[in-house]
Amino acid sequence: MNETPTRHLPTAIELHRKSRLLRVTFDDGRRFELPCEYLRVFSPAAENKEADGLILGKEGVNIERLEPQGQYAVRLVFDDGHDTGIYTWDTLYTLGEEREARWAGYLRRLEEAGRRRDRPRPVRRRLRILYFAYLVKKLHRDHQEIEVPATVETVAELLAFLRRRRPEAAPLFADERVRVTVNRQFAEPFTRLEDGDEVGLVPTSPVPPATPDLV
Repeated sequence: MNETPTRHLPTAIELHRKSRLLRVTFDDGRRFELPCEYLRVFSPAAENKEADGLILGKEGVNIERLEPQGQYAVRLVFDDGHDTGIYTWDTLYTLGEEREARWAGYLRRLEEAGRRRDRPRPVRRRLRILYFAYLVKKLHRDHQEIEVPATVETVAELLAFLRRRRPEAAPLFADERVRVTVNRQFAEPFTRLEDGDEVGLVPTSPVPPATPDLV
């Protein structure tokens, strides 16, 4: 297969299977977070094209593995059996840059065709929260189990929920003040949370923020 010159080169490609997300950083500093469903729907493979241009039923699809194709592209192997999509670096860049517009157009075409995505019903999650360092003293506990609303699906949403839940303790849960682990692995803000997950909150500094006495 001939390799063609590319305008954009990736410096990092990270597959986050738990969150069903591919994160690609390019040499110009741009970084894109591309959901697996989005990549599957917009696969460049010829056989991916249906008569009406709509691909359905990929809400829970994941990427099994990445297969480099020389110095110009990567093959994404999906767990639904689709393995012929070869994404050049420029294709991934364009998909990242145009993600919002492309996805809005896809949803609009679904509506016009009278079709819809089969989104799973939201569920409440029960999480075990572990506190470390000064959080133990500030909160008077080293762990607790909480149930979060169905709208709390990611690490970032969990921190926002904790800030709303206890406004007087909100500075303790500021995004820049804690690193978060999920099931003992450091997590990203977009990491998805599942029922029963163990979430650790680790302060990024040994000096706590000023807060009123917490009970």
